[in-house]
Amino acid sequence: MWVADSTPVECARSREAVGRSDLAGWAEYGYCASHSRFFWGCGCTCLCTLHGQPVGFAVTGAKAHERQTLLAILDTDPTLTAPDRSGQILIADKNYYGREFEATLAAAGLDLLRPARKGEPPRAGGEFFKPLRQVIESINDTFKGQLDLEQHGGHTPAGVWVPIAQRVLALTVAIWHNDRTGQPIKRSLLAYDH
Repeated sequence: MWVADSTPVECARSREAVGRSDLAGWAEYGYCASHSRFFWGCGCTCLCTLHGQPVGFAVTGAKAHERQTLLAILDTDPTLTAPDRSGQILIADKNYYGREFEATLAAAGLDLLRPARKGEPPRAGGEFFKPLRQVIESINDTFKGQLDLEQHGGHTPAGVWVPIAQRVLALTVAIWHNDRTGQPIKRSLLAYDH
C-alpha cells in the first residue's frame, strides 16, 4: 500500500523577497486548501509506504497539478509500475481524480483509494480511507516538524531542491535504520532529534 500527497514549500513571504529572489520563474504563487493559505514557493509531492518510507518524490511549482506530478513520478521509475506490482493500492486525497488519471493508474497496475468528491457516488473502500489517509498527513508533518522542510533557506532552484532531497533521504535512512535495528516505530526520528 502506498500513500501520495503534495505539501507546500514556502520560499518567501514578502514581495521584496520574491522580487529579488533567483527563484523567480521557478517558484510561484499557490494556494494550499488544507492550510487555507496562499504562499510563494513550490510543492513537494511524495509517494510513500504506510510506514513513511519514501518511494518517490518531486519538487514542482506551486501551481503544478498533483495528478500530473504523481504520474511523472511513476513514469520516472519503471520499477514502480512493474508487472509484479499489479494490485498495488494507492491512497490519495480527493484531488487525485479523473477518468483518464484513474485509467492510467489502472493500466499501471495501481488501484486508487480516495474519498468521493461532491456529487460522486460512494467509492469502493471508502470505509478504510480515513485511518489510512492520516498516514500521509503524519509523514508531511514529520517533514515539516522534525525535518524543517520549509526552513530550507534556499534562494536558487538548487538551493531549494537540494535541502528537500536531503530531508527525503534523511527520512529514508532513518526508517531503513529503524527497520534494520528492530525499532518498534519505523518512522520515529526521536533518537536523531538533537
